[in-house]
Amino acid sequence: MQERDRDTSCFLHGHLDAISKAYSEGITMKIFTTLALLAVLLCVVPGAQAQDTQGPGFQDPDVEKSAQTGFKFLSLSLDPRASAMAGALTSQGLAGSTGMFYNPATMANMTGMVDVAIMQTQFIADINYNAGSIAFSPRDGLYGVFGISVVAVDYGELEETIYDPSTTFRDIGTFSPTALAVGFGYARSLSDRFAIGGNIKYALQDLGTFAVGGDDSGGLSSKEYSKGTAAFDFGVLYNTGFRSMNFAMSVRNFSPELRYEQENFELPLTFRIGVSMNMLDLTNVNGDLHSFVLAVDAERPRDFAEQLRIGGEYMFLNTFSLRAGYAFPTDTEGMNLGVGLQREISGFGFAVNYAYTAYDVFDAVHRIGIQISL
Repeated sequence: MQERDRDTSCFLHGHLDAISKAYSEGITMKIFTTLALLAVLLCVVPGAQAQDTQGPGFQDPDVEKSAQTGFKFLSLSLDPRASAMAGALTSQGLAGSTGMFYNPATMANMTGMVDVAIMQTQFIADINYNAGSIAFSPRDGLYGVFGISVVAVDYGELEETIYDPSTTFRDIGTFSPTALAVGFGYARSLSDRFAIGGNIKYALQDLGTFAVGGDDSGGLSSKEYSKGTAAFDFGVLYNTGFRSMNFAMSVRNFSPELRYEQENFELPLTFRIGVSMNMLDLTNVNGDLHSFVLAVDAERPRDFAEQLRIGGEYMFLNTFSLRAGYAFPTDTEGMNLGVGLQREISGFGFAVNYAYTAYDVFDAVHRIGIQISL
């Protein structure tokens, strides 16, 4: 009798555990679906309103979505690893602190306590981007992962001119536009498969002080053109359970409208869906020697046509990486290539990454970055 009672108890406990697990996974999927729908609505509804140019109920399919946003420095890919893969980092769960620039939910998969990254981009027209990020995971992520990101842009020195009837145009000096964005991010795993993250940042763009006319004393009156606003990023990451396949989505640069003189504009709101997987999981190749991650991102920007970003990363001995990526359609951006070197010794991780991006009518863009983890 006692043995039968023990068998019955084990049977009931087994079924209760299965029911509890199924219920937990069901709740997780409901949360994931709800957040996905919310992300789609946040992106699609404002985009539809912006294209409604012929009155209520009508949209002109020939209207291009260009020049509808400002603060474009927020949309440039800065991490060399991600850039070499055409920016397809939305669903890659081992991005570390740099995930704040793509999908803040990816920070939740940090394996160490601290991750620091420093990046520099030599962009076209002598524009320089400097960026850094740091993420902290106290008590093995028990309270989630906290992060801080910074982006600083130097547009160089430009000539300022005014209209003068006697000489048509007259140089009156120079000005140096700059831009800055500082963000605070947070990510947490809600289960062993599902993570969520957000990022709030303050973005500032200072175009400089310009002459706008004459004053009563015969001199020039000037006006400062500088704007700042808060913006929000949001992302989710889901491990499908099929080998190493991840699925993710993110919404970046959600903010109120800004205004320069007579024109309103918004930040470059972007919605992305991404999937990634180590393709060698489908083979018998030793994963400790080789890996090949294939990542695909579908992107819907506010101010450009929908884009597809495809990137690949081959890694040998968990040390040497070769990367390539391509995004289409684009105006001038071509192939992306990159290399990387990473090592972990006694819990200390160090990585150096480089990316090269070709442009049709401009010089190539170079990116370099250093990432340290503890």
